[in-house]
Amino acid sequence: MKKIIECVPNFSEGRDEKIINAIADAIRNTQGVTLLDVDPGKSTNRTVYTFVGDNESIVEGALNAARTARKLIDMRNHKGEHPRMGALDVCPFVPVANVTMEECVECSKEFARRAAEELHIPLYLYEEASNVDYRKRLPDIRCGEYEALPKRIILPEWKPDYGPAEFVPEWGATVTGARFFLIAYNVNILGTPQQAHRIALNLREAGRGEDQPGKLKEVKGIGWYVDEYNMAQVSMNLTNYKTTAVHTAFEEVKNEAALLNVAAAGSELVGLVPLEAMLMAADYYMEKENLMIVDERQKIKLVVDRLGLNSISHFDPQKRIIEYIIEDKAKSEPLANLTVRGFIEEIANRTSAPGGGSASAAIAAIGTALGCMVGQLTYGIRKFEAVDKEIRKPIPVLYKAVQNLIPMIDADTNAFNDYMEALRMPKTNEEEKQARINAMQNGLKKAIEVPLRTMKYASEAWDAMIEVAKYGNIASKSDVEVGCRAMEMGIWGAYKNVLINLEGIKDKDFVNAKTQEAGKIKDEAVAKMNQVLDILNERSKK
Repeated sequence: MKKIIECVPNFSEGRDEKIINAIADAIRNTQGVTLLDVDPGKSTNRTVYTFVGDNESIVEGALNAARTARKLIDMRNHKGEHPRMGALDVCPFVPVANVTMEECVECSKEFARRAAEELHIPLYLYEEASNVDYRKRLPDIRCGEYEALPKRIILPEWKPDYGPAEFVPEWGATVTGARFFLIAYNVNILGTPQQAHRIALNLREAGRGEDQPGKLKEVKGIGWYVDEYNMAQVSMNLTNYKTTAVHTAFEEVKNEAALLNVAAAGSELVGLVPLEAMLMAADYYMEKENLMIVDERQKIKLVVDRLGLNSISHFDPQKRIIEYIIEDKAKSEPLANLTVRGFIEEIANRTSAPGGGSASAAIAAIGTALGCMVGQLTYGIRKFEAVDKEIRKPIPVLYKAVQNLIPMIDADTNAFNDYMEALRMPKTNEEEKQARINAMQNGLKKAIEVPLRTMKYASEAWDAMIEVAKYGNIASKSDVEVGCRAMEMGIWGAYKNVLINLEGIKDKDFVNAKTQEAGKIKDEAVAKMNQVLDILNERSKK
């Protein structure tokens, strides 16, 4: 799964378009990085950039931006309304998809180390990257701003984490670290700004003070009136949407508004939102309303409707959900995006890839897809209402298996990239030869994980396939039969790929462990397939 980290550097320049554009170009031209947004403010004299990448490219993007700012921004001439202490004032790294907070902490530290060494600037760590309580919050570190820095930076307790403990007049100092994704979210209220603020005080974590905390953790909020919308809003920052989700905030505002006999009238997400936050809301409303939706696009439509995200302006998922903005399946999954004819002809070409591994993933995906199809052809049909409860359970499982297996078609072809890179390593002396051998071995181990993952994804769908065999439309018996045999065949093919790649690995313990693991999945597949076939045969006799 693709790793996505967001970086949101704030630079102390919001008026000079040449400088703003130069920094944007430095980010945009970084390989592996996608620049999502550039938001300059003239009164604040500050520009916020938003870009995403993986663990390595995100650091390079931040460094390229900092290098440009080092040449072009001079803090001795800076004035603006927003608090600031440096040319690059703050540079947070934020986990978005398939990455941990710890990985983002490492990104911030790597950025700080390299920026300090190359640019000779002081940097402080904050939030999750800092281990010092009094230096975790940005306002505490930035206290007194740029003007207080000359005397402050030389104090032992304010020695920078990286770089010189001395004032750099043209730069100031930079704060970097890792934090959770912040979602700016407003709920519309058909009432007064005072009522909106009253609701905000009841909900935000700080509440009305230490003796009157609010209901929702990791939430900051105020109430205000927006003239251009002609309505009040409860404006919130959700600093950790996994603690307080978007839908939780919306429902709580509705509840508080109802107590005041005030109506909530939709909401708006300000800026970008992670896909996970939207799918969490979809899961909530599906469970609350006893809905069964498997298609991701329909889940997003459900959330847009239930949260009223079109109430202020049109909510376009392709432009507002981070993963959708950067998604380019034509590049990341070139095989899976071919036509069926094109994929088969690609296999038939005089090349070793795509080969049996990609074909096995495709076959397993087709098998689980057939099971999902039969489930959906049964669910919601009047004459099968008696099994509605039973048949709706396996459909999401099979659908998820399909979505997991399709990317494995390309993953198998790319599995040997690390091994091929290792083959190109120098081998002029014994040290280089050993490093090359170690890299080759690690590359082979990584390659084995791909077909093994294909086996696991398909294996996870067996129980769901059995449920479809039990309760699915028996008129589709042959589809389930083909499906279960395709699943077993796909698993068997991936198993063969595991075995042939294990032959080149010298680590016997690794070989034995993976052989046993793969063999168990392969044997279970035969047993589960026969179970499906037996169920279908028994049902067809009745």
